[in-house]
Amino acid sequence: MHPLVNIAVRAARQAGAIIVRNLGRISASDAARKGHNDFVSEVDRQAEAAVIQTIHKAYPHHSILAEESGAQGDSEYQWVIDPLDGTTNFLHGFPVFSVSIAVSYRGRLQHAVVYDPLRQEIFSASQGSGAQMNDRRIRVSRCRSLGDALLGTGFPFRDLENLRVYLRIFQDLLTRTSGIRRAGSAAIDLAYVACGRLDGFWEFGLKPWDMAAGALLIREAGGFVGDFQGTDHFLDSGNIVAGTDHVYRALQRTVGAHVATPAQA
Repeated sequence: MHPLVNIAVRAARQAGAIIVRNLGRISASDAARKGHNDFVSEVDRQAEAAVIQTIHKAYPHHSILAEESGAQGDSEYQWVIDPLDGTTNFLHGFPVFSVSIAVSYRGRLQHAVVYDPLRQEIFSASQGSGAQMNDRRIRVSRCRSLGDALLGTGFPFRDLENLRVYLRIFQDLLTRTSGIRRAGSAAIDLAYVACGRLDGFWEFGLKPWDMAAGALLIREAGGFVGDFQGTDHFLDSGNIVAGTDHVYRALQRTVGAHVATPAQA
C-alpha cells in the first residue's frame, strides 16, 4: 500500500471512531444548517480536524480542500476530504455514512480512501495500481445492459432548480432498469459501483469532496466516470455519471438527453 494511502486510512479510521462514538448522541436539532437540507454538526468538525491533524503530522506542507474548513495551503499535493459524507443520515441514526479522502497531485487524482465505519469496510485505490476493499482486489460488475442494472443516485437537495429534470430522468430510468437505490452517501454509492454492488450511478450538484475518492475507486476497478456530457469535468460541474462500460455509456446517453432537453412547464 502506498504511504499516502496508509496515512489516508489512518486518518479515516480516526474520523470514523469519532463518528461512531457520537452516533445517537446528536440529532438534526443540534446541527447547524449550511443550506436547504444541508447540515453540519460538531461531529463533522471534530472528524475533519482529526483527519487534517493526521495528514499534517505526516505531510505538513501538503494542501487541504475540506468540506467544513475549505482550502488551506498551496502545494502540488492536495488532500480532498469529506469527514462525514451522509451527515443527515448520521443525525437521524440511519446507518449509511462514510469518510472520504482523496489525494491529487498537480490536479490529477492519485490516491483514494472511502471508509464505512459501521461495516468496517475500507475501500482504497492508487492510480495505476487497482482498487481494493479491505485489501481484497475489487472490480466493477459484469453488467452489460441497462435493463439488468441496479443503479444508485442522490436527490438534488442543494439546488431544487434541478429537481424537475432529475425527476424526468428518474422516471425514465426506473422503467428501464432493475431498480434504483438512494442511500444518502455519494462516496458509499461510488464505492459500491467500484466493488460491483451497484452497476451505475448518477447525481446532480455534488462537491469535489463528495466524488473525488469514489471516482478514482471506480476507474481503478475498471469502470468509467464522467459528467453529463461525457467529459472529464465532473469535479468542476458537480454532475456525475459512473458505471461499468456498457451501463455508463447507456446511462450517460439517457441523462445527457434529458439535460439537453428543456424541462416542460
